[in-house]
Amino acid sequence: MKTSKIIYWVTTILTAGMGIMSGSMMVFNPEMAVMFKHLGYPDYFRVQLGIFKLIGALLLVIPKLPMKVRMIAYIGFGITFVSAFIAHTTVDGIQTAIAPIVSIVLLVVSYIYLEKISQ
Repeated sequence: MKTSKIIYWVTTILTAGMGIMSGSMMVFNPEMAVMFKHLGYPDYFRVQLGIFKLIGALLLVIPKLPMKVRMIAYIGFGITFVSAFIAHTTVDGIQTAIAPIVSIVLLVVSYIYLEKISQ
């Protein structure tokens, strides 16, 4: 059980950390506006997605949250990471989709171990 908790927290903190980093960059870094435009997204979506990533990261790491609330964050990040994979692959090729793939793997492992430690 201890190993399961360690794996859960490491993958969850890494996922939340990526959410905080990318979310804050989306909101505060003007260079992200150029990238989002390159991918074909409107500028308001960048800010909206950044704010939701920051909220989602908090929902992942706050202990004792109801499982339904936590699931909203997992689903949101899942949609975001899959969409990022598709957008990067479509516009710039599969070689640019490494970060979304790593993010998806970490999210899935975090979710699997959340289920294990919640039983």
